Amino acid sequence: ATNWHRCGRAPFSPVFGNMNQFVGLGLFVDTYPNETYLLLRHDPATWPTFPYVSVMLGNGTLTYDHDRDGRTTELGGCTAMTRNSIYDTFLLVRYSKNKLTLMVDVDGKQEWRDCAEVSGLRLPTGYYLGASSVTGDLSDNHDVISMKVYQLTVERTPEEEEEEVVTIPRVDDMLHGGLMLGFPVDVEEEGMSGLQLFFTLLFSVLGLAVLAVVGLVLYGRWKENKRKRFY
Repeated sequence: ATNWHRCGRAPFSPVFGNMNQFVGLGLFVDTYPNETYLLLRHDPATWPTFPYVSVMLGNGTLTYDHDRDGRTTELGGCTAMTRNSIYDTFLLVRYSKNKLTLMVDVDGKQEWRDCAEVSGLRLPTGYYLGASSVTGDLSDNHDVISMKVYQLTVERTPEEEEEEVVTIPRVDDMLHGGLMLGFPVDVEEEGMSGLQLFFTLLFSVLGLAVLAVVGLVLYGRWKENKRKRFY
């Protein structure tokens, strides 16, 4: 099951019932790991215990990887025993001052437990809230009883008031040294256009020509001075 904060209403698609390469915030409650990847490509000792709750930010280009249970695009998460629980399970998401906090209460203790925290998260306003789900050959019954939304009143500094309006969701430190919050990603540098390449080569050739001319002039003067000293 998944909770969404996204732009526009979503058609039914493969990512927990939502479209892939979405724009917005996804909160995934994944009750079953993909064993093919787990057994063949990854060390089970380092794999999280399922059920697992995770957070993903979509900017329209990132793709949720089912084979890896979304690990390559995960911003944070934790194990939460939401499957076949005898207790009511609760998830709490708090977003304030560009910081998202995710907490869970799944043990029947009426106590919130820290699950994930993401700083520098910037979400646009005017998005939709919703929930979706999808299953494979194995299935359970999960009931979403309610979703409660509260508006926080938070004092903002003059600097915060002057921050740019965000139109595409992003995380300030999404890319840090080639890592996406601890998970490897491929960072592809933007190549030069044909015109840029032409001018780069042209100026390189001109620069070499100028250096060659200056070198010849200096060599000629040195040779002439040497001849004068000889006579």
